[in-house]
Amino acid sequence: MARITVEDCLRKVENHFELVIIASKRARQIAKGGMAMVEPENDKPTVIALREIASGRLNETEGKSELESGAQTTTP
Repeated sequence: MARITVEDCLRKVENHFELVIIASKRARQIAKGGMAMVEPENDKPTVIALREIASGRLNETEGKSELESGAQTTTP
């Protein structure tokens, strides 16, 4: 199992804050049964999401579009 670092992911998504949002959204999808784009290797959903980003299988544009399509609005 290869170790994943934030620096690996920041090569693909430059903004720290966007990285957190994209990775957490993807991790939730995986936890709810979404198919992993990399070999899971008994990793937790968060690690799988970060590995997907670092490998380039989930890029910044795809992550943003997933966030926009999954965005929920609430009215007070």
